[in-house]
Amino acid sequence: MAQVTKVVNGAADAQDLHSLLSSPARDFLVRNDGAQVKIDSLKGKKIGMYFSAAWCGPCQRFTPQLVEVYNELSAKAGFEVIFVSGDEDEESFKDYFAKMPWLAVPFTDSETRDRLDQIFKVRGIPNLVMVDDRSEVVNENGVGVIRSYGADAYPFTPERMKEIKEEEDRARKEQTLKSVLVTPSRDFVISHDGHKVPVSELEGKTIGLLFSVASYRKCIEFTPKLVEVYNKLKENKEDFEIVLISLEDDEESYKQDFESKPWLALPFNDKSSSKLARHFMLSTLPTLVILGPDGKIRHTNVAEAIDDYGVVAYPFTPEKFQELKEIEKAKAEAQTLESLLVSGDLNYVLGKDGAKVLVSDLVGKNILLYFSGHWCPPCRAFTPKLVEVYKKIKEKDAAFELIFISSDRDQESFDEYYSQMPWLALPFGDPRKPSLARAFKVGGIPMLAALGPTGKTVTKEARDLVVAHGADAYPFTEERVKEIEAKYNEMAKDWPKKVKHALHEEHELELSRVQVYTCDKCDEEGRIWSYHCEECDFDLHAKCALNEEAFTTAGDNGDVKESGGGGGGESKDGWVCDGHLCTKSC
Repeated sequence: MAQVTKVVNGAADAQDLHSLLSSPARDFLVRNDGAQVKIDSLKGKKIGMYFSAAWCGPCQRFTPQLVEVYNELSAKAGFEVIFVSGDEDEESFKDYFAKMPWLAVPFTDSETRDRLDQIFKVRGIPNLVMVDDRSEVVNENGVGVIRSYGADAYPFTPERMKEIKEEEDRARKEQTLKSVLVTPSRDFVISHDGHKVPVSELEGKTIGLLFSVASYRKCIEFTPKLVEVYNKLKENKEDFEIVLISLEDDEESYKQDFESKPWLALPFNDKSSSKLARHFMLSTLPTLVILGPDGKIRHTNVAEAIDDYGVVAYPFTPEKFQELKEIEKAKAEAQTLESLLVSGDLNYVLGKDGAKVLVSDLVGKNILLYFSGHWCPPCRAFTPKLVEVYKKIKEKDAAFELIFISSDRDQESFDEYYSQMPWLALPFGDPRKPSLARAFKVGGIPMLAALGPTGKTVTKEARDLVVAHGADAYPFTEERVKEIEAKYNEMAKDWPKKVKHALHEEHELELSRVQVYTCDKCDEEGRIWSYHCEECDFDLHAKCALNEEAFTTAGDNGDVKESGGGGGGESKDGWVCDGHLCTKSC
């Protein structure tokens, strides 16, 4: 029998399928009805080694996809799948295996299952390793291949993967509306009332392909704005249509969402949906791809433009976006504090005593807008630092203020969080908040934007400046940043660029700019300058690296000062948080 070749512990371990899958007491695999199948009967077949378990959510979602591909390929292509269970008890194994039409290593043979885990270096599940009819591993990413290409990827070889990539490139170059929306089994899309609309009726129109998942929060938030734009374009008798390409895996959610929408759609679970997601290189949701009347791509995603400009962004041409860019530029030039913060009768913010502070009283001051929320761990970690910086700036300049713009989910959370802050705030649930978030393109919190005395935006990256330089970054202008940079460069001009140190004899330490670090000698926080080893992630304060008793360093607030001791700078749901930032998830 041909050989299965796999690198194990750095050496080529060649085994035939029989020795790979059998044990001294067993020369067979099993089906879910208990039937035994001789391992030798697999000779000449293409094999998928499926490492999976009932307790694994991603496995449960992937298995039906694999079943569909298996059913399509097993009879006509000589394809077999072998389940290698990661379940912890036999009952779970039996319940899960009952959903599978393929073979399995018996659950009782834990020794073989463990050995296969080691041979194929299984680090996570679901994991599907493809073995060809010569019993050689041809694809270690079977899960990704099946998810992306289904049965079309057969026989899963590198040559077939190359063919598919070439086919996709050719399809993009020769794209038409028909090539995008028509399949061998379907030449129509459907309306929300169930009628079939021939794709031929859409030719010559501007088409928006809406990639969405009904249950994703970003999609839920975006849809009402898109409905408004769609209806206005229809009222204006524009030749525009939207086709929903749902990536929703729950049919009931799909139906509830689509039945309330005015546009067209591909049928639920249409096989071309994932293919189109690849074709348009989908990277985020929601995505609204615009096709021109010729069926070619006019824009890869106008969802953000719809959010920012609404119907004004139509017809989504390069000329229109250039026009909008000029309008945005003029708007930024004309921006004032009042244009940002005054909306009808809402011409105030809240003071700490609950009193209304008129926006007009803040005109002429340097302002920070703080987008934050109590539920966000990075926000809670950053707020005490910002309070310290705020107080230091206020001591230096009374013509400075900060306004908290809350992302809290209820009044109680807002009140508790705001009680820790010494500055002003928009009231909880204030209708000005969404427009401010759009104006400053807030994609994650905490976010800190700085406005100058005229009300124009100085920077949207004030948080980074506060982290790096503390109160010394004020007023956060480009000129101030250049001054700080000059100080830092002057500070280190006579320091050696590289040093050797007894605490890190493996490599030389290189003088590097590191925003914040912990010194591996004194275990104290340092900023800006470090003697650093990139390979080992090792840092020393300049004082600790050079063993000098006194030299110039940077204090916590970014001021350059003389130091003779501590060295290096001393420091007193629907969202995803990575420890540094909370961002909106789909």
